[in-house]
Amino acid sequence: MMLIETLNTGDKVYLYNKSVIIKFVGKRGVLSTSILNGGYSENMTAVFNHDAKTAPGMGCKLKAPTYKEHMEIISEELGLDSKVTTGIGTAADMKNMVIVKKVHKNLVVTALVTGGIETNGGRVGDPASYIEEDSKIELLKPGTINIVVMIDGKIDSGVLARSLVTITEAKTAAIQELLAGSNYSTGLATGSGTDGSIVCCNLESERVYSNAGKHSKLGELIGISVKEAVKKALNLQSGLNEETQRSVLRRAKRYGINSETLWENYVLTDSERKLHKLDYMDTLFKIEKNERVVSYVSLILHLLDQYQWKLLSKEIVKMQCQEILDKIFLGVSIEKESDDLIKEIIESLKVSINRLIEVSEVV
Repeated sequence: MMLIETLNTGDKVYLYNKSVIIKFVGKRGVLSTSILNGGYSENMTAVFNHDAKTAPGMGCKLKAPTYKEHMEIISEELGLDSKVTTGIGTAADMKNMVIVKKVHKNLVVTALVTGGIETNGGRVGDPASYIEEDSKIELLKPGTINIVVMIDGKIDSGVLARSLVTITEAKTAAIQELLAGSNYSTGLATGSGTDGSIVCCNLESERVYSNAGKHSKLGELIGISVKEAVKKALNLQSGLNEETQRSVLRRAKRYGINSETLWENYVLTDSERKLHKLDYMDTLFKIEKNERVVSYVSLILHLLDQYQWKLLSKEIVKMQCQEILDKIFLGVSIEKESDDLIKEIIESLKVSINRLIEVSEVV
């Protein structure tokens, strides 16, 4: 068991057996989303974040008939008492955990985060993957943002619950600022389908805080620590960051545009100068990173988002998308008239990108 951090509360953070464990040295108020002793408690002695993969690149496997029993076994294997421990599981590597501490005078907030949403990122309200029946649930899918926040101050259970809201808002803000897309819809992701959070406070502290919303300094520290930690964790786990997101293919993935769908579209064109696939892909990967092209594609995608959110009318969205195509994509017309405006525009966008590839230049 390797000590990796001592928190301002005196609690010890250890790395052991693919897990990060926080052992308490005093009485803590804990609010957890875990299936293992989840909810609010004042008798927990430790919390943990566990990498549930059987091996690097492999899936997760239950050690018991139910996920709750599985987590009880994991806690015991970590040398913890499962009756007074709560923990969350993930497929992210513990070596990629990020610790961010924010301080204002005597108030200290520490966020400990692991994260990955490349394969399991979703938007709240996306179609469900399963219906729970007879207490059976599916095990973690790859891609989870797990957040543990320690507040070195005393707060009651209601404020702890408000802290959890602030934590969730901060996580979603981090993902939105990266424009990461859902894998289950055309929407921007708001998290993964298996995210877990634990927030703890120091019940022995003489400093009492009565609010954790956005107007309070406590809420501000929670927000900036979690947002920073989530972004760093996503980068470490899967290379999701501001630079890699400066990409047409990454931005447009949620609308079904990728290298293969673009190639399939290109094969169907009546081009006089057909490129071989390797030459096509080489040119595509150069063009799709061009920042000007990325910016115009982003404008089109955001117009489609606003159309789906009913913030802009079909007529305006189509007109503005056409103006963008005229300006940067060599005058490709949105010609088809159908009830599916999104499909019309996405198909026109594919043609436009392929026209840029064909002439092998970016305006």
